[in-house]
Amino acid sequence: MKKILLIAAFTLSLFANDIIVKESHCSVNATVGHIKNLVSKKGLHVFAVINHSGNANAVGMKLNEAKMVIFGNAKLGTALMQQDMTVGLDLPLRILVYRDTDDKVKMAYRDGAWLANHHLLNAAKKIKKMNKALDKITDKAGQCKID
Repeated sequence: MKKILLIAAFTLSLFANDIIVKESHCSVNATVGHIKNLVSKKGLHVFAVINHSGNANAVGMKLNEAKMVIFGNAKLGTALMQQDMTVGLDLPLRILVYRDTDDKVKMAYRDGAWLANHHLLNAAKKIKKMNKALDKITDKAGQCKID
């Protein structure tokens, strides 16, 4: 019963934060590679990949495999920042790829609605476009087969 309540609380906290989590059928490294490839094909720029687990290991700590892909589109990001400069705290976009405690690879990213709800933005079309792109990228990246 305790485990069910914990799972329910975790699920609600994800929805409250507008975090979308999807399973990948690939390894963490393959998923990251697919995301980078798909992002580049869409004309977006990959700014960095942060190796969270590698950084933890470097300071003698253990962390399940986890990497963050940071990418974006300067034209879209600039348009949003022109409306509210503080949106720059949440840009560029990012997808966290990690191995969970059940040894499953997951991809997590924040729904664009979160940006709209936490910043002074009038950009429904841009947010919808952003969400559609993130959805497609993560759907394809987790298939282990890139067209």
